[in-house]
Amino acid sequence: MATAAGSVLTEEQLLCPICLDLFNQPVSTPCGHNFCRDCIQGYWQCANLSQCPMCKQKFYRRPELKVNTFISEVASQFRKSSGKKDENGASTVDQYSGNKGEVSCDVCVGKGVKALKSCLDCLASFCETHLEPHHVLGTFKKHRLINPMMNMQDRVCEKHEKLLDLFCYTDQTHVCQICIKKDHSAHHIVPIADESRDRRAQIERINAKVEEMIHGRLEKISEINQSVQLSSGNTEREIEESLQVFNNLLHSVQKGQAELVEVIGARQKQVEGKTRGLIMELEQEIEELRRRNTELEQLSHTEDDLYLMKSFPVFSALPDTKDWSDTCVESAVHVGTVRRAVRRVACQLEETVKAEVKRLCETEFQRAQQCAVDVTLDPDTAHPKLVLSENRKQVYHGDVALNLPDNPERFYPGVSVLGKEGFSSGRLYYEVQVKGKTEWDIGVGLQSVNRKGGNMLNPETGYWALGMRKDNSYWALSSTPIRVPLTGKPQRVGVYVDLECGQVSFYNVDSASHIYSFTGYTFTERVFPYFNPRRNHGGVNSAPLIILPVYN
Repeated sequence: MATAAGSVLTEEQLLCPICLDLFNQPVSTPCGHNFCRDCIQGYWQCANLSQCPMCKQKFYRRPELKVNTFISEVASQFRKSSGKKDENGASTVDQYSGNKGEVSCDVCVGKGVKALKSCLDCLASFCETHLEPHHVLGTFKKHRLINPMMNMQDRVCEKHEKLLDLFCYTDQTHVCQICIKKDHSAHHIVPIADESRDRRAQIERINAKVEEMIHGRLEKISEINQSVQLSSGNTEREIEESLQVFNNLLHSVQKGQAELVEVIGARQKQVEGKTRGLIMELEQEIEELRRRNTELEQLSHTEDDLYLMKSFPVFSALPDTKDWSDTCVESAVHVGTVRRAVRRVACQLEETVKAEVKRLCETEFQRAQQCAVDVTLDPDTAHPKLVLSENRKQVYHGDVALNLPDNPERFYPGVSVLGKEGFSSGRLYYEVQVKGKTEWDIGVGLQSVNRKGGNMLNPETGYWALGMRKDNSYWALSSTPIRVPLTGKPQRVGVYVDLECGQVSFYNVDSASHIYSFTGYTFTERVFPYFNPRRNHGGVNSAPLIILPVYN
């Protein structure tokens, strides 16, 4: 029976319209069409709508599906008798499957025919052939056609099965014409097309912002690369300078060593020259004595007695020679020569080091000045007795306290003030005139420093400062203050801060010389320039601290 049916039925009659393969557990819908059970259930789940994929008949209640045993048996027999594939080795389903990502015509189900348009009123997609009624029939001409889109059922209201063509601002959801009459009657409703235009405008603004962010980050990458190149150039320059400095120092040592060797060699040559003269003189006397020895030997053996008697007086006297008993030659002993040479080299080396240090300080100072920033005083932090100039570039201690609010940022009782500008990265430099003052403190302080009560100025409390006191002494204000010996009295002091390297340095601007540096610190928050003109002591210390423009 199965064989007879298999010979009568064609393969196409036993193909599932959805998967285009032989039926697997075939089921029948109330409208009479057959599908694989998994295929139809998957279709209904994806479409979120119970309808027949072939005739589009809708089922208001999802039907209970049972396997059609007859069709299942026929398909099984057909599968056993004919397991054919095409000449390329592809199964039958491959011949009818459409390209992935393309929208297929909903009428040509199972054939994978590409759709030309989708209809918002029919809620279906059509190929060129099945789209013809929309161009010919008057009723269909009014339908709204759009480019092919997948999942057209997603555009239908699940509750009223009408097109979702409106947007509810109140509930921020898509609704249909019936929804606004029932559940959204008092809500703010706009057509989706209008809302879409607004959203497109928002997208353009967001996209412009995104492009701006991309551009900003590309510029930041370029800036970072430039910084790396600049750092590489600075590193090469520092290496060249260091090689030059140490080569100069090494040249001084080598020159001193060569001079010492020359002095010692000259001393040895002098000893050798004197020795050669003495030896020549001794050799001459030896030759004379040997000659006299020979003559005496011959005279002693002569048989002529008369000749011996006559000659004896002449040969009896010894040749005129030098008394060598007290003559001695001392070897070259260089007592103190090396010491004196090393001291001389050390003095020369000291002069060379001083010259190199001076040159390096000048170079270092010039580079620090290149990091100059504009600094002004912050009146909200100033002690009530501090008087600030109108341009906020000068400060001195007055006799009368100003009536100012005691805000948390204000210093009291310490007569201090911070700069208005704070810095969290990079490098900064500023100069302060201290001319005419007998006491002062300047440097930088962290944003979180304690503004109330007595302030101990040191890095542990958030301050890196240099101070001058009444006895003309200068101090680096660390936990244990360090006295800094200075040959001259600075009239202008430069403050340099490298937040990345953790360094705070002070310079004598007039001599372009280095005073003191705090190094090896980590700054975890913003730092602000710090100023303390200290009390005026009856006018003795009334001169102001003045923030100066930097001229490199």
